[in-house]
Amino acid sequence: MAASRKATENEETDPRLLEMLVCPLTRTNLVHDSENNELVSQAARLAFPVRGGIPIMLASEARTLEDGEYPAK
Repeated sequence: MAASRKATENEETDPRLLEMLVCPLTRTNLVHDSENNELVSQAARLAFPVRGGIPIMLASEARTLEDGEYPAK
């Protein structure tokens, strides 16, 4: 029987995957915030969580950025 492995919050996301991903709402590039384990869409003002190394690209799972957090470019 194969041992099951529970994903942890500290697992790294493949950098090549991060380069390919875009915001599902605006189709703009994302900023990887490794400190908060999120992918940030400055255009949509949303932060998508990364859980167990897997980006959760659902707007319903994203948090809204606060004023002044990640100012739009």
